[in-house]
Amino acid sequence: MRIPGRGRRALGWILVIGLVVIAATAGLLLSAPSVAERDGLDPERPGPGGMQALAQILRQQGVTVDVVRSRADAEHRLDDSTTLVMSDPYPLTDTAARELIDEASDVVLVSPSARMLRMLDLGSYAFPSSPPTVRVGCSVAAFAHVGTIAPGQLFTPAPGVTACFGDDDGAAVLIADADGERRAIVDGAALFTNERLAERGNAALGLALLGHRPHVIWYVPSLDDSDRSDIDVPKSLADLTPGWVTPVVVLGMITALLAAVWRGRRFGPLVAETLPVTVRASETMLGRARLTAKAADAAHAAEALRAGTLARLAARLGLAARADPGAVADAAADRIRVDRAACRALLAGDLPRSDAELVPYARRLAELENAVENAVRIERSSP
Repeated sequence: MRIPGRGRRALGWILVIGLVVIAATAGLLLSAPSVAERDGLDPERPGPGGMQALAQILRQQGVTVDVVRSRADAEHRLDDSTTLVMSDPYPLTDTAARELIDEASDVVLVSPSARMLRMLDLGSYAFPSSPPTVRVGCSVAAFAHVGTIAPGQLFTPAPGVTACFGDDDGAAVLIADADGERRAIVDGAALFTNERLAERGNAALGLALLGHRPHVIWYVPSLDDSDRSDIDVPKSLADLTPGWVTPVVVLGMITALLAAVWRGRRFGPLVAETLPVTVRASETMLGRARLTAKAADAAHAAEALRAGTLARLAARLGLAARADPGAVADAAADRIRVDRAACRALLAGDLPRSDAELVPYARRLAELENAVENAVRIERSSP
């Protein structure tokens, strides 16, 4: 279907606008932080190392899960009905981490660190030869139906701390519960990530540990929220470029678009212009023949004559356009009932080297072609 002129112009503008939108979208996506740049235990990350599946399970069980990335926002939302869940807050100083934890009555750390074990007075790292597959092994009622788990990091509990899912070599979960405040720590990277949550009793343990209260504030530490002076926060490309770069880029895009509109205008339909001179094919043939004669190149002329004869014979005999000269010679000899060797010498043999040899060679080619033409015509006309 042929598109009218207005339709083609409209289609062109649609393509230009689409390219501009695609370029703008790509710029926004590149400037925004990607999923890979987030914390590996991010509850909004769908990849294997994220914890989006655990957050979804909590929501399906009626627990409200709010993901926050600001310490101030987390402190503002905490109350007696909330559980503060976070990974190791390495971007925060001890003071900032202590202030955040003191605001919460229920804290679950899903990635351990020696600093947090010391700050919460929960215990220390244990280093067994190989982490076992363990059962609950403690009196916490919420863990009664968890079953077995295969923990990663084990811990040695401090005095007064409840150790669950472990043996004499260490425990996978430490819980300190005193004065209405609960502090728990677990190696969530080995149990609660999206790729491991469906194994054994990991999902049940996550629901029992994090779903203790009806509301979860899941704080995701980041360098952007850091209060430490000894950490260099990596800057994005937008932070490193001067402020005048963005206006200049936008002005350049507008200028390029206006230039495309200006130079892309059509001044009307294309007009067909007749050629001032028409050269007949016969004149071209005669001109080439005179050039060949002037050059006294009999072999080149004979090669051109033989090539034309081969092409016409192949078409007449039903062979391929680029059939081997020997095959064409054999087919022609069979059709007119002559010796194959004579046809091969004519169509595939040596070329004449002088004008005296060229004339009879051309005559024999013409005679062969006429003979084949007559033989084919007789065969087609016979009943």
